[in-house]
Amino acid sequence: MTLLSIHNLSLPIEDPILKFLLVLIIILAAPLLLNKIKVPHLLGLIIAGAVIGPNGFNVLARDSSIVVTGTTGLLYIMFLAGLEIDMGDFKKNKWKSLTFGVYTFVVPFVLGYLGGIYILNFSVLTSILFASLFSSHTLIAYPLVSKLGIAKNSAVNITVGGTMITDVLALLVLAIIVGMSQGDVGTEFWLKLSISFIVFAVVVLVIFPMIGRWFFKKVDDKISQYIFVLVMIYLAALLAELAGVEAIIGAFFAGLALNRLIPHTSSLMNRVEFVGNAIFIPFFLISVGMLIDFKVFFKSWETLEVAGIMLVASIGGKYLSAIATQKTFRLSKDEGKLIFGLSSASAAATLASVMVGYNIILSETETGEPIRLLNEHVLNGSILLILISCTISSFISMASAQKIAEQDNEETVSGNSHEQENILLALNYEATVDRMVNLGILIKAHSNTENLFALNVINEDKNESSVKNADKLLHQATDAAAAADVKIQSLKRYDNDVINGVNNVIKEQNITDLIIGLEDEKGFSPSFAYNLYNGYLQSDDVNVLVYHAAQPLSTIKRYAVMIPENAHKEAGFFHALLRVWNMARNSGATITFYATEEILDILQKIIKKANIEAEFIIMNTWKDGEKTATQLKDNEALIVFMAKRGMRSYIPQMRLIPELMNKYLHDKNYLLIFPFSEFDSTNSEKRSVGNHDDFMEIGNVIKKIFK
Repeated sequence: MTLLSIHNLSLPIEDPILKFLLVLIIILAAPLLLNKIKVPHLLGLIIAGAVIGPNGFNVLARDSSIVVTGTTGLLYIMFLAGLEIDMGDFKKNKWKSLTFGVYTFVVPFVLGYLGGIYILNFSVLTSILFASLFSSHTLIAYPLVSKLGIAKNSAVNITVGGTMITDVLALLVLAIIVGMSQGDVGTEFWLKLSISFIVFAVVVLVIFPMIGRWFFKKVDDKISQYIFVLVMIYLAALLAELAGVEAIIGAFFAGLALNRLIPHTSSLMNRVEFVGNAIFIPFFLISVGMLIDFKVFFKSWETLEVAGIMLVASIGGKYLSAIATQKTFRLSKDEGKLIFGLSSASAAATLASVMVGYNIILSETETGEPIRLLNEHVLNGSILLILISCTISSFISMASAQKIAEQDNEETVSGNSHEQENILLALNYEATVDRMVNLGILIKAHSNTENLFALNVINEDKNESSVKNADKLLHQATDAAAAADVKIQSLKRYDNDVINGVNNVIKEQNITDLIIGLEDEKGFSPSFAYNLYNGYLQSDDVNVLVYHAAQPLSTIKRYAVMIPENAHKEAGFFHALLRVWNMARNSGATITFYATEEILDILQKIIKKANIEAEFIIMNTWKDGEKTATQLKDNEALIVFMAKRGMRSYIPQMRLIPELMNKYLHDKNYLLIFPFSEFDSTNSEKRSVGNHDDFMEIGNVIKKIFK
């Protein structure tokens, strides 16, 4: 029966297996074929949707299965935009985003309104709604930009922030015009809309992070964590609709709410991006293509006239807005083009507004024909606008993003800041493996894709159980790293002494950073303290990190960082500082630095060029820092810059740190960093970040942090 039904096919295809297979083939083939001719595959998916859709060869119907999956893709785009935004840069650029949001709303709106009133002779209400179609835009090219690694570029941050502002304003105009057309706009309407939107924003931006932090602390299962993320996206979208705004605003707010809970380098982020880019977003692009009907443009000159005005108002308005933003904030030409490319695509909010306006019937003609708020010419014109604007957006975004990415790479190479980075995880306890891997991924440079090592030392007697345990630990580390799309090199070493084995690997692999994990129950045991000070710290040219994890890294809201006097004069200070900077940039957590005024001045100079969310508090004495450390709140962690005896930053009170940790921080995350005191002269260039007599010279540090 199944074979018979497949042989007697009728269009559109109804068989679910064949349907899904066809869509998957399109998703697979589009990037492979179009990348060879330098055409963005996003455009190819839209065109493919038009060809196979009901207005093309009618191979597939735009039924509920396509709409549901496509809607998820649309929400996913907005969610990723909120999730991947650098909150530190977002706050830094908030006024720039607001300015761009005003530009990109007002300029297309004015052009659209003038065209509607004076050229198309629309009514005032229709002209206002018609104009609002061009103010909103969809970040359809955002996945392209993110893939090139410039999602944290200031132009991208400005555009993403401005997108939220202009889309909210455009959709509020839609809600108001719909209310006015139905005659129910009054004090009650404005009060209801204002209160509902405020309640929605508070619930998503305040309560969602609390729920997410609790969930991630209690649930370790990776699949459950991903499903939780999907639930949050759809729940926020539903709450947005209940508040009277479009679902895409809810998805964007959900991304902002979970931003700090899903580190950019984590396995969960990898899963979120992978599934979205592989399935949901391509489905959305195909579903958009299915709306395109080329035949309507040959039926009426009026449709072409309306479409022409829509194209000029939308694309022309977005271009002028991007140029105005570029000139206002003195951005580069490529950044200006990138802003235009990202903001020029009209799809989601535009289509939603058109469909709402088209479905509102104001009255009827004498012949019984409905008089709609937006007529069929606007509906058909919007389809052409979607096709052309998405084409322009894809090409310009890809071209400008590639130039910016190439410039960033050239600056990094010419800056001679590619400091060598080999990170070694000394694995010994099963419970600490995932935590150490997550820390290693969090502190490493983005460009470091291969120099992460996991080591287990086996006693030379080759006990079978020891070998099996080593294999188990190393396999666990490899799997944990692979989940975040990071390659880790497994090292199994036979030695009669663990410390000797680790120190020999440090020399053989030219290790720069050694991470050692503490067991929850034992903490800083006397035996561990002895091995640390008399073993691991004997290497003068390696950065040693001692890590204790009581909760997942993603749930930490704030790190308190204690830096002793004269720490900036140590050879490895800037190298160690870079680990903290990477933690802040990759996790989004706030960093509070406690240090002398001289060190804080250096940090504030760095932060102007490599922004993170940070606070600075002068620490006059080490006792003040210890008091702060013992008063950490829930979801806060401690980082302490330590020093070995004989170093300039060493103080006797550091001997009490193990006792302090066990007594006050046994249920908290903490990280002790012992910067290297000197470095091998053969590798002085590779570790030049900390090799300065003038410690105010921070150019290389800044470039390295950006890398």
